[in-house]
Formats: sequence, structure tokens, C-alpha cells
Amino acid sequence: MSNVGLDLEDEFAVHRGELVAHCYRMLGSPHDAEDAVQETYLRAWRGFAEFERRSSVRTWLFRIATRVCLNALQHSSRRLVPSALGAPGTDPGDLLPRALETAWLEPFPDQLLGLDPAAADPAAVVGTRQSLRLALVAALQHLPPRQRAVLILRDVLTWPAADVAGLLDTTTAAVNSSLQRARAELTRLAPAEDELSEPDEPVRRALLDAYARAFETADLEALEGLLTQDVRWEMPPIPTWFAGRGDVLRLLTAKMARGDGNRIIEPVAANGQPGFAWYVRGRDGVFHAHSIQVLTVTKAGVSAVLDFHRADLFPAFGLPIDRSC
Repeated sequence: MSNVGLDLEDEFAVHRGELVAHCYRMLGSPHDAEDAVQETYLRAWRGFAEFERRSSVRTWLFRIATRVCLNALQHSSRRLVPSALGAPGTDPGDLLPRALETAWLEPFPDQLLGLDPAAADPAAVVGTRQSLRLALVAALQHLPPRQRAVLILRDVLTWPAADVAGLLDTTTAAVNSSLQRARAELTRLAPAEDELSEPDEPVRRALLDAYARAFETADLEALEGLLTQDVRWEMPPIPTWFAGRGDVLRLLTAKMARGDGNRIIEPVAANGQPGFAWYVRGRDGVFHAHSIQVLTVTKAGVSAVLDFHRADLFPAFGLPIDRSC
């Protein structure tokens, strides 16, 4: 491989994490995002001779990636969370997976960002993680694809409106109008940032430790004190979801085996939020992957849990499907 090829490959590698994050915001699936980035690199290699470095490699790659995502969204439906389908349920017995084909939003393992906390700008790290929060990505899925791209390019990547217009082959006025509509829809759908303010780190850490202990031992009394009054609990691919501490506790009471030794909880980080991988002991004595929980933690307690009942998500977090202890 030529030195030019090696240099270009190194530049591609530098931007991989943020490209995957960009495609995830557009597509709602880490797997689809990684496929889109791979397609982006293939197109970049093929088109490098015409590139002529009229912009930075980073900007060029984001242009290609956005087009790849928009093309993918022509052939796929938006990814949903259960609360997008209707009102919350109240019956813990109504927990069958959705019979109809539904594309569900998936969690984004923070490790895919490839950020080095020691080298990265702390403000940039915080901004990147906030733009990946599940509530925001779920809200983005409600926007038409081009409107979604406009909002991400303008508000997350801070591109000038003229550059976005050039990418989307439209006018600056059309971009500004689309951005205004997208912001209004996000304000309606996504929680305000001040509602997502987390407690200071020692308090946050103590809350998460207490939550993990309560789950491992099925201590519902302890969990009651950790959940906010208006907590939301969603479990894709199960369409039924629950809202309010009372209904959530009835769900957990019905579904969790009491006592210690039935579960193992491993901490994970997803979408810039704390989370846990949940293993459950089977009749064979082996602990089997059950779900990935992503928590929204506020000063008042745990206000939302997206509990992804997907064992196939565990390898993306570097975790085995089964474990002995």
C-alpha cells in the first residue's frame, strides 16, 4: 500500500468513532451505523482521486456518511421505543413481544466512540454524549430523514446552513425552515436538558450502586426509594410499557424472583448514560444474558429505564452471552 493510502487510512481511523455516532443518530442502530460507516469508507476510497481536499477529510467523510444514511432510510422504517406506540399499560401479565414487525431503537455502547478521556476535550466529550442520549435519539426518529439530517448537521456538528444546503441540494432558506420545524418537534418530544440534570458524582455513584444491589437481591423496598414518582419503564421488543412508581413496582414484583444469587448485574455505559447488563440464572445453573438496562438518573432518582430484552446486544458491550458466575 502506498504512503498516501496509509495516510488516508490513518485519517479515516481518527474519525471512525464520531462517524459511527453520527450514523447512529440518523439510523438508531449501532449495527446499521457501523455498516453505514463501512460503506462511507468504501465510497471515500473510490472517490478520493476527485476529492482534491477542497474541504477537510472530516467534513468530506461526514458528507458521504449523511448521504449513505439518507439512502438507507429510503428503504427502512424509523426505529421506535414502546412509548411511541401508545399509552402505558397496567397489567404485568401483558408482556408478549410485538407480533408485527417493528424496528426498535437500540442502545449505543459508549466504547464505540473510541474517546480517550485523557486526550479529548472534556467539553466536547460531554457534548457528544449528551447528543447520544436515548431520549434525544428516540425523538430524532420521529423526524423525516432529511429534517433529521438538517438538525444533526446544524445543532450537533454546527455546520453552517449554507454547507447543509449544499449537501442536501436545497436552499439556505429551506434549511433554516426545516431546522425550525425540527427544533419545535424535538422540544415537544424530548425532555428539557434541565430535567436531565444528574446529581453530583458521589451521589450518582451511590445511587447506581444501591440500584445494582437492590436488583441483584430483588429488594423491592429499596428500589421503591430509588425510583422517581413518575418513572418510565420500557422493555423492547415488548410493546407494553409502564409509567409511575406504583405500576413499575407491580411489574417488578410480578417478574423478579426474590432473593440473592439469581441475578448478576454488570455496569455498562450506553448513550452517555449509566446502565447495567442483567444476567439471570437458568435451570441449568448457568447465568444467561437477559437484558441491557440504560438508566436516566436525575437528582430525584432513576426517572427512566429502557430495558432492552436482547441477548444479542451483549457482545457489542464486550460481554458474553452466558457465564457460570
